[in-house]
Amino acid sequence: MNLSQIELLRVLQETNLNLSKAAEKMHIVQSAASRQLQMFEAEIGSPLFERQGKRLVGMTVIGERIMQEVAIINQAKNNIQVIASDYMDSDKGTLHIATTHTQAKYFLPRPIQRFRAKYPNVSIYMVQASPEQLITQLNTGKADIAICTEKVDEENDLVIEKCYEWHHAIVVPEGHPLCTGTITLQRLATFPILTYSFGFTGRSTIERTFEPTDLTLDIVLAAADTDVIKTYVRLGLGVGIIAGMAYDPLLDSDLVMRDLGDLIPSSYTKIAYLKNSYIPLFGQHFIEELLIAAKEFG
Repeated sequence: MNLSQIELLRVLQETNLNLSKAAEKMHIVQSAASRQLQMFEAEIGSPLFERQGKRLVGMTVIGERIMQEVAIINQAKNNIQVIASDYMDSDKGTLHIATTHTQAKYFLPRPIQRFRAKYPNVSIYMVQASPEQLITQLNTGKADIAICTEKVDEENDLVIEKCYEWHHAIVVPEGHPLCTGTITLQRLATFPILTYSFGFTGRSTIERTFEPTDLTLDIVLAAADTDVIKTYVRLGLGVGIIAGMAYDPLLDSDLVMRDLGDLIPSSYTKIAYLKNSYIPLFGQHFIEELLIAAKEFG
């Protein structure tokens, strides 16, 4: 076996076992890719793929196991490239950040601004997506670091650092009944609710808070974007439950915010990256900036 054959296996997985697309990505003809695959399987002594005619339709048991090793080899190859670049010039490179809209807008501007002042030759690419997609970005090497609240704790292949603690809050127009008086779960349950979509910005914590009760939240609108939630609160559709950090006293002065820290457990935004990945020096410094900003922000 050789590295080209191992790379072919990786690309086949990336292209959903499409041999034609894999060959195209590797800049070889399909017949050559097919031959390389046959040679690899002959050396292993077992087929790695289930086939329908000439089409690959799935992985065999041994194929799935070998793919785990292929992923490790690919990570090592990527690490070697990053280590070499880091050694040649540790102040230059590209940092890929995967995060959610809430973190990108409300938490990241200050640490990114300070990081850019120290590393002007490092380009930053930011991908905003759901927590599930952020984890995929890490696993496929499309992101170096992920910053989010949900899902990352469920993964065993990630290094996770707690960044900062935050609470949910409600936002309502001035004059709304919830502007005054004690807020309880019972009171909240009597109003239509606007909050985050499943998997975003502590939605699971909100759900867990109400699970032990006989109360049901009337969620009339769910969105990934806090600004969308606030827009519809202004239209009178209901009570917004948002991350407290997403309330801007100047821009949102027409809304009243009330903290829910006594009702809904606090959430933690986390920094995550692959355990086996080499983080370049500037990436390590970026994580340090995030932790410094977290002390000021949380």
